[in-house]
Amino acid sequence: MSLFLNVLLNGIFVFSVIFIWLMLLYQFVLCLGGFCLRQRLRRQVPAAIDDDKLPSVTVLVPAHNEEKVIAATMAHLQRLQYPEGKLEIMIINDGSSDGTHEAVRRQAGTDRRFRFLDIPTAAGGRGKSLTLNRAFREARGEAIAIYDADNLPEADALRLLAWDLVSDRRLAAVTGKFRAYNAGRNLLTRFINLESIAFQWLIQAGRWFFLRISTLPGTNYIIWKSVLEALGGWDEEALTEDTELTFRIYQKGLLIGFLPGAVTWEQEPENLAVWVRQRTRWARGNNYLIGKFGRRLWRERPKATTFELLNLFFLYYFFVFAILFSDLIFVLSLFGLVRVNLFGPYLELWLLAFLLYILEVMIALSYEREDTPLNLLLTVLAYFTYTKLWVFVVLKSLYHDLVQKKKRTWAKTERFDIKPK
Repeated sequence: MSLFLNVLLNGIFVFSVIFIWLMLLYQFVLCLGGFCLRQRLRRQVPAAIDDDKLPSVTVLVPAHNEEKVIAATMAHLQRLQYPEGKLEIMIINDGSSDGTHEAVRRQAGTDRRFRFLDIPTAAGGRGKSLTLNRAFREARGEAIAIYDADNLPEADALRLLAWDLVSDRRLAAVTGKFRAYNAGRNLLTRFINLESIAFQWLIQAGRWFFLRISTLPGTNYIIWKSVLEALGGWDEEALTEDTELTFRIYQKGLLIGFLPGAVTWEQEPENLAVWVRQRTRWARGNNYLIGKFGRRLWRERPKATTFELLNLFFLYYFFVFAILFSDLIFVLSLFGLVRVNLFGPYLELWLLAFLLYILEVMIALSYEREDTPLNLLLTVLAYFTYTKLWVFVVLKSLYHDLVQKKKRTWAKTERFDIKPK
């Protein structure tokens, strides 16, 4: 190996080790923040909710070919504990070609809280943002709540979100927590369950505690209709419309609250092909956001927007490529194809990083009482398997956007027959 290649290889290796450790330490700090938030919430005496002060709410449920899941979702929405006369539920049949229309009408029966918006098949299926924009302007509520068509919100979820929203005038929106009701279906759904719990109790809870920052997910959140109107609704070019809306809310100097006590249950992908399509859409959506907001990164005010962009950039690009390079160098060195001529406790650093990852995930799982021996084993297994799939997804998204320059189109997540926990 030439001197230049040797120096380059050593440099890449050192950069990868340093950056992976920086991200792990950052996430450990967020882990502490999540712990502090949980302790604070446990000590708080639940506030008595005054129904008179709750806003009127329109729940929007976009539904494109959701025959398998929509009835169960509507049944849970009917059980929401919200004041009579202040709740409107709008089901948007987005050009479905299956039995969604019939399932919706059958489940609604004579419940007057439901309204229906039918988009013709020829005009439907063009993306969640477009569907939501068509619906929210017709909403009668002061606030808009979003639930995906596979969601099973707990009875008090909307009530808690709405009360939190009116409790602080700086809040433009409040998001709750989502859990997987099909977590035990197979190995993949178990991995996704670990990932979603860790994301919410590390990233969401930690940032909310330390920085008053959280990110809108695609479901189980409430937002003032006036804020949506001021922002012009959802960006119809965005594949991750929730994250894009998050950035624009922060640009206005407003906050997005995180309330883990408001819970919904959702269906996760049950096979790898569906997971890859969904995650590739997310990754391509993040590529779009970097392109849209990244050019004015350092000019952003308030700095919450800058922080969110940097977090997105480091997590989806630097961290992923650091993992890719470090793993590649490790595998090639095993076969004697490359050699890192650096002295240092690299094996010890890798072991410590591995243990720190396990610790962070298990702490998050403990908050949901899922820190079981099986989940410990799955967390170890996920480190060597599931987490590496993100490298493939990010590379695939970059290939679509930078090489193929493929048009961004909405890819609906396939649903499976519903069998709630």
